[in-house]
Amino acid sequence: MEFPKQHEQNEGSPDKQEEKQGSIAEKIQQLGQTNVPQLSQESNIHCLSIVGQIEGHIQLPPQNKTTKYEHVIPQIVAIEQNPKIEGLLIILNTVGGDVEAGLAIAEMLASLSKPTVSIVLGGGHSIGVPIAVSCSYSFIAETATMTIHPVRLTGLVIGVPQTFEYLDKMQDRVVNFVTKHSEISEDKFKELMFSKGNLTRDIGTNVVGTDAVEYGLIDEVGGVGPAIKKLNELIGQNKGKEDGQVLQ
Repeated sequence: MEFPKQHEQNEGSPDKQEEKQGSIAEKIQQLGQTNVPQLSQESNIHCLSIVGQIEGHIQLPPQNKTTKYEHVIPQIVAIEQNPKIEGLLIILNTVGGDVEAGLAIAEMLASLSKPTVSIVLGGGHSIGVPIAVSCSYSFIAETATMTIHPVRLTGLVIGVPQTFEYLDKMQDRVVNFVTKHSEISEDKFKELMFSKGNLTRDIGTNVVGTDAVEYGLIDEVGGVGPAIKKLNELIGQNKGKEDGQVLQ
């Protein structure tokens, strides 16, 4: 006599069903969808997102969307050390934040030996500008904006000449970095920084996609597709240089 097959063999064990349902629920809760496209395990490109407000030495309120520099910096070190990663894609949608934390991230990206490409999507404001220009090549979406304005202090400010000098020196660090890593001139960048009337209640300029390219701040208008294509091109050039050095 032939016995009927176990019910679990047809539909799976209850434990596996619960595990699958839990996984789907987790995806919906975190990403709002059930099926998420998976990156190939063999991908030679790493994607790093810098979003929200760049958090420095002071912890921001929990409702703020933040990028913590103590999370980003070790990732950049790991990317430099990992031989399987040949290129880095930086996705920027930030309102800015802590000046020193932002400059630290920008300096690390600029000093990487591997090709890097940045894309400004939505906004790359304030200290997000140095991060955007720190990469080997930069893109900006046509509708994205970058706000260029003077450096400010929050909290208790002592009204003495030394405070102004401190701010001025900090501002010079930002200006020097941006002009060194982009095609914009120092005079033009300072003109945008101190412009009056562009921002309703503030000094500075809101630069939109094509204008950022016209000023020499960003290399090209484009999105994810062109950025990946450019990064692969830079990776190929980098490999060519390494092969040439080996042959010598």
